[in-house]
Amino acid sequence: MQMIRIGILGYGNLGRGVECAVKQNPDMELAAVFTRRNPADVKILTESASVCSISEASEWKDKIDVLILCGGSATDLPEQTPAYAKSFHVVDSFDTHARIPEHFANVDAAAKKGGKVGIISVGWDPGMFSLNRMYANAILPEGKDYTFWGKGVSQGHSDAIRRVAGVKDAKQYTVPVQDALDAVRKGENPDLNTRQKHTRECFVVLEEGADAAKVEEEIKTMPNYFADYDTTVHFISQEELEKDHSGIPHGGFVLHSGRTGWDKENSHLIEYSLKLDSNPEFTSCVLVAYARAAYKLGQEGVNGCKTVFDIAPAYLSPKDGAELRSSLL
Repeated sequence: MQMIRIGILGYGNLGRGVECAVKQNPDMELAAVFTRRNPADVKILTESASVCSISEASEWKDKIDVLILCGGSATDLPEQTPAYAKSFHVVDSFDTHARIPEHFANVDAAAKKGGKVGIISVGWDPGMFSLNRMYANAILPEGKDYTFWGKGVSQGHSDAIRRVAGVKDAKQYTVPVQDALDAVRKGENPDLNTRQKHTRECFVVLEEGADAAKVEEEIKTMPNYFADYDTTVHFISQEELEKDHSGIPHGGFVLHSGRTGWDKENSHLIEYSLKLDSNPEFTSCVLVAYARAAYKLGQEGVNGCKTVFDIAPAYLSPKDGAELRSSLL
């Protein structure tokens, strides 16, 4: 079996998840982890892999088949993915939906210049949820899409709370509004605004002497994060936060309600759901599957940027066509 040599750029929650996912795939091996920290301070689980400074990545051009980028979408990936796509097949989890067209164009130009494959916005949303929205729209063109996230920890929103003056630590949960979800499942096709689909629940540890009322008001009125939602703020101790909110669960639902028949007399509901104990570990597993696709496409001489819409499902699996047809079709 041809082993696919994987590199990981960034060793936070996502990078650690990728390392675990690589272990579960028989056709892959971890070659190296690249970090902005002092490599001597970064301890990984794979004894055979190297830990290197990010500045050394270019030296691994011929020793890594696919580089999985595990940085953040705000500032890391817009710079890193185009930069590394010139030298490596790359996969990232860029999730700023509004900026995906711009990111695609930048990675496409870089990957074509380097003769490499870049697969962007891989994860569960964007990613698996995107695929399910696309399949549903193609199959039932007379219909409506609904996406609900949660209940789960939003890492970006949690970080936004932690930046509020007076906040020592915090976790934020996105919670679907059950009545709205039930209405969609009943085929009522409701028109739902942002506030009607989700609520936000915050668990906050205050700095000593902080004004709780002021902190709560700043959270609830924060534009782009909480102002458009019904938001509840709970003040708890650091011990309670660590005991009851240490995990990073998430999940959600994609639903498409459509009609068929000459007079649209029959209704149908497509629903896809995820319930995840660990958001970053599941995202890591999706990244690793698409790393396999990047490798296969590269072997065929393909180059440029791709998204989950462009990748045939068979490219994600270590099984060949005959095995897939006999075991899963």
